[in-house]
Amino acid sequence: MKTPIRDFINEYIESAPLRLHMPGHKGNAYFGFEKFDVTEVDGADDLYGADGIIAESENNASQLFGARTFYSTEGCSLAIKTMLFLAIKHAKETGLAPIIAAGRNAHKSFISAAALIGFDVNWIYSPTEENYLTCKITAKSLSEFLDNQKNTPCAVYLTSPDYLGNVTDVKEIAKVLKARNILLLVDNAHGAYLKFLQPSLHPIDLGADMCCDSAHKTLPCLTGGAYLHLSKNLPENLARQVKDAMALFGSTSPSYLILQSLDILNAYLADGYKEKLLGYVNQVNALKNELLGAGYVLVGNEPLKITVNTKSYGYTGQEFNQVLKNKGLVCEFYDPDYTVLMLTPDVNLERLKNALLSIPKKEKIKTFPPKLNRPIKVTDIRQATLSECEKISVKEAKGKILASASVSCPPAVPILVCGEKIDDDAIRCFHYYGIEEIFVTK
Repeated sequence: MKTPIRDFINEYIESAPLRLHMPGHKGNAYFGFEKFDVTEVDGADDLYGADGIIAESENNASQLFGARTFYSTEGCSLAIKTMLFLAIKHAKETGLAPIIAAGRNAHKSFISAAALIGFDVNWIYSPTEENYLTCKITAKSLSEFLDNQKNTPCAVYLTSPDYLGNVTDVKEIAKVLKARNILLLVDNAHGAYLKFLQPSLHPIDLGADMCCDSAHKTLPCLTGGAYLHLSKNLPENLARQVKDAMALFGSTSPSYLILQSLDILNAYLADGYKEKLLGYVNQVNALKNELLGAGYVLVGNEPLKITVNTKSYGYTGQEFNQVLKNKGLVCEFYDPDYTVLMLTPDVNLERLKNALLSIPKKEKIKTFPPKLNRPIKVTDIRQATLSECEKISVKEAKGKILASASVSCPPAVPILVCGEKIDDDAIRCFHYYGIEEIFVTK
């Protein structure tokens, strides 16, 4: 598979031009990669008006994913905002209600999009919630939810896989929504590689109308590289608006380092990646079985993620993370209950296995995260976000209205959503997860 962006940049470098354009380093090696860092010079194309080398590279990616695939150099955050904008445009063009029904464990980029675009959100809760990071939605529970809605949403938004490695049954959910003419949007940030399993578990192949993948999370791509995928069954008028929609939220100076990374990735994926992935997933499954046999309790069903319920092994997530750091292992995420390890075929499983199996099991810790009852919505997300606000201690927040999603990345999943009332349950959860100050409306 050709790599038109990389090839253009290499030719540009070889021509040794006097760079009278951005960026300011002019190709000089302050860090080492500057010669590859260019801007929209003649022939370099334009990400949001692509008709040259970027369009050709995106077409290559489209062939690989079996969708209409577009690049983001600003991660899935840009793709999420674009998906939601297109869904609301679709609602207005077809007379549907501008309402998005969303799994409660949505990333804070979803909250940002709601504030920027101004759509209403109807939250979908799992009947068997364990914590705020997980929202286990089934086709049956979704059907029941939709039956009880006063106004039918224009789209349903799911996060799958979630941060703990739970993969939703997108195929069955898609059937429910197709029958009701409701769009299905999937935040597949952690699952770009799912396309290359046999059979594919990628949301587009399972019936999603739009989804986003963070290429940099599970594929060998620079941080910030991501995809927005549109199903070939999505109305053509929406597909024509994708680039303009992305330009609303994206920088006019996209990184050509990231674009080259996405471009080169196409060739990597086309050259035996499926076979490499299949063999590696088999090894990961074997490792998971060994860990289970050693007394570990694992969470989730995502193939390339190992999520340890650390308290069952005698450690808090913080303690387990420190043990791993002492052994030279750096995890993706930890909280009081879990430690998340993200894998790719570049991870040495033997080293990981030896480290995990050398950790002694201790007596189970019998404490659980506080329960968070369904919060009371006082105002919508946009109004709360744009309101005059102040930063206060969580201890003083009872009865106040949250103005900003006070959560860092990872995991970037809000405990409470802007516009919701803070009660004792919320305060206990904030303390439990280490959040001591928040912004509230004045």
